Amino acid sequence: MAMTDAPAALADGIRAVLTAAYGMDATVGEPRQLTGGASRQVWAVDADGPDGKPLPIVLRRDPPGHGDAARMRAEVACLRATAAAGVPVPTVLASGDTAPGIDAPYLIMNKVEGESLPRKLQRDLAFDEVRNRLAEDMGFVLGLIHRTPLDSLAVLDATDPVDALKATYRDLGEPRPAVEVGLRWLRDHRPPSRPRALVHGDFRIGNLLVDGTGIRGVLDWELAHLGDPVEDLGWLCVRAWRFGANAPVAGIGTRDQLLDGYEKATGTRPSLPELHWWETFGTVRWLVLSRFQAERHLGGAERSLELAAIGRRVCESEYDLLDVLGLLDAAAPAPPPAPPGRTVHDRPSVPEILDLVAGTLTDDLGPALDGTHERERYLLRICVNLLRTAGRELDAGNGADALLDGALGALGCTSEAELAARIREGTLDYLDDGVRRAISIAVVARLRVANPRHMNA
Repeated sequence: MAMTDAPAALADGIRAVLTAAYGMDATVGEPRQLTGGASRQVWAVDADGPDGKPLPIVLRRDPPGHGDAARMRAEVACLRATAAAGVPVPTVLASGDTAPGIDAPYLIMNKVEGESLPRKLQRDLAFDEVRNRLAEDMGFVLGLIHRTPLDSLAVLDATDPVDALKATYRDLGEPRPAVEVGLRWLRDHRPPSRPRALVHGDFRIGNLLVDGTGIRGVLDWELAHLGDPVEDLGWLCVRAWRFGANAPVAGIGTRDQLLDGYEKATGTRPSLPELHWWETFGTVRWLVLSRFQAERHLGGAERSLELAAIGRRVCESEYDLLDVLGLLDAAAPAPPPAPPGRTVHDRPSVPEILDLVAGTLTDDLGPALDGTHERERYLLRICVNLLRTAGRELDAGNGADALLDGALGALGCTSEAELAARIREGTLDYLDDGVRRAISIAVVARLRVANPRHMNA
């Protein structure tokens, strides 16, 4: 199959970089963009190594025109430092701020074999044996990361993570009551800080390569920084990274297993309350980062179906935050069903059309895409989810708006933004039953439309 101009230019750029790095005329096949990569693009490439043997490689680059060279250099530094410390990571083959054809900050590394898909790691029989100890293995590998010497990592950011989170949230200019609740709780319950260490920043299933022997590679170091090491442990416990499974650590294990592995590697064992604080921090962090990612599309900086879809998933983290803090008001009233509206139009109705199109995409078009169309299948799933979200919103009507207006009015507020401001300034207590009710009504209403299954997982 002939390459389009863009992959052809990318292949030429990779070839030139590898030739310059190894002093040989590298042979490079057609780059294939992999799924995910909301922040960075990931391309798989078949190449020949310096010895002429096949060398499967992976290119990570910023989206052209949206590069951050300093952050990419920091990621390269992390990969090299952790490799020297015994952490299983890919080997950096080449990197740079840009190159012709690549046109963005990049790094090229060897491809590590292993599985990263959460559902396969959680369910496939092939991983039964390793799954039983994977939570402990993750704790052990995190211990190795946190023991990595910092002498070559001064380039990493060391800002207090709560301060950084507040700054990102406030810059969005969208006050959200759930975030204000989370920030106040974090401020009021913060445990003593541990000695500064290298923090991966996004250590979870999906960023790990696993085979039948265990963890083969730790990927995606773009959020690495210096800070409290328990941050990584708490992040692993955030519900978003359970991917629908029930076990509290990555959907596969227990917190005690995670801490057992960590204690083997470091000789220290964080307390469960400490872990809970960082799990709560991680939940607030993912809530804010989700909205930040969506803003890249919504604000016009980067048109992206993936980023747009993330905007509708912010309510999942709002729900998780209320749940992890025990603040979800289960008695909050549900909006009444929307009455059928009068219309001059024939059936199928708009919700029926959306459901029909979504079903056709899923049942007829999706199976026609074979394994060489992995990214197309991924984008198709996003399209289906957005269509069904739109249909549920039309079906729901505006009953939730009226219900929320009543709950806000009982608190003397006219909007969620005003409620958020009053929680921030302390004139309304987030433990107040009326506050919990108003926030729960809003969050649950959004979730019933965006992803109703999340409430039953």
